[in-house]
Amino acid sequence: MSFFDRLGNLWKGFWSLWISEAESRNPEAVYETAIDAQVNKYRDLKKAVSGIVYLRNKLQGELEAMEKELKEIDTALPVAMDQGEDEVALHLLQRKNELDSAIGSKKAELEKIASQAEDAKGSLISFQAEIEKLKRERDEMLAKKATADARIRIQETLNGMSTEADLKALQGVRENIHKRVSEADVGGEIQGQSLDSKLKAIKAKTADVTAKAQLEELKKQMAARKAAAEVGADVKKTM
Repeated sequence: MSFFDRLGNLWKGFWSLWISEAESRNPEAVYETAIDAQVNKYRDLKKAVSGIVYLRNKLQGELEAMEKELKEIDTALPVAMDQGEDEVALHLLQRKNELDSAIGSKKAELEKIASQAEDAKGSLISFQAEIEKLKRERDEMLAKKATADARIRIQETLNGMSTEADLKALQGVRENIHKRVSEADVGGEIQGQSLDSKLKAIKAKTADVTAKAQLEELKKQMAARKAAAEVGADVKKTM
């Protein structure tokens, strides 16, 4: 190893020691830097997840449009055949075959993308939880440091080693207590905004939507039975 290599390694060592010492003197800045880095990664991940969700929604819309068109063809085909429009019926049959094939492919593609979307959303939620965990760790560690600093100042005052007045040390303890009380208040204020609370709200909303869909389906079935009964009644009258 050359002299310049050794000098470079020595400089890197001094620089690393200086950085470590600076970080130890300002742990809050280190935590903020780490949290900011995680938040930036979360934003990038969220953009990627939104792209997958957009593709899933797009495929879902295309599939619904094709299924709607297929239903319309199934309705129009008997009419064309009854009216002797063979050319129209042939065209409808060809389009029906195309749609049957396309719908099968679209469903397979949608199922794959939907699975990827769910996995991506799960990763996003986990990443968000990790950020919240890091924030809690920051608050706890900084609170411990503040308490330790206050205790050291009190000990130095009692031992006659401190150059600060006794009241200044006591003020530090008071400030630390007030900070802890404020942290507890903040925890109560944001309790309803936690990830678990949001997930419960989403599940409740999903259950409501499902129930409404079931209600609409029941209404359709009742209307269909009523219509069938009326048709049967009309038939009996004509006989």
